[in-house]
Amino acid sequence: MATSPRQVHIAGATGLTGQWVLALLLDDPGVEHVVAPTRHPLSPHPKLENPVGMVSHLICQLQGPVDTVFCCLGTTIRQAGSREAFRMVDYDLPLMLGKHALALEARHYIVISALGADPASRLFYNRTKGELELALQKQGWPQLTIVRPSLLLGARHKPRLGEVFAAPFSRILPGRWRGIEASTVACAMVRLAKTPGQGLRIVESDELQALGTEARI
Repeated sequence: MATSPRQVHIAGATGLTGQWVLALLLDDPGVEHVVAPTRHPLSPHPKLENPVGMVSHLICQLQGPVDTVFCCLGTTIRQAGSREAFRMVDYDLPLMLGKHALALEARHYIVISALGADPASRLFYNRTKGELELALQKQGWPQLTIVRPSLLLGARHKPRLGEVFAAPFSRILPGRWRGIEASTVACAMVRLAKTPGQGLRIVESDELQALGTEARI
């Protein structure tokens, strides 16, 4: 039987997908409390606790209770400025969040990875995502859900030129390679948070599309 998470932590709540996840959580009557650390203040909400500052510092200061954690953090090497800065956002912070949330006795971690994540990949981006997936599995989560969206579609605060040019073509690709709306990924993630289970579940982009579309019906 599907049940809503009650106490939630979310990192990346101002990002393309994270802002949709946050809105869905705040609108869900089953969710009691959401903690969302951000660099800049969010709009107030009765269910929202919003620590403001450097997210890398705030993660280890988060307090429980918490049962479900969403990680929507992500950047690009171009946006981050270096491989080291990219790895901090896409590997170190998600891993740090997982470790801290486990210490607070969270039981379900839902994290955005990427299509093609592979620790043996020659591509630094895909390799980093694959290494994160392996590291999170080693943390021993009671329930770990990894989602691997294709190219995320939607309006970013700061558009990424590569995505702007690729978006029209990605919409006509088949199966898991087709671009996917960030709002659809968010709907799928929240639905997955309500799905009982144990152990690891990896959800590819075509399944995310189906889950997110069904969640809206």
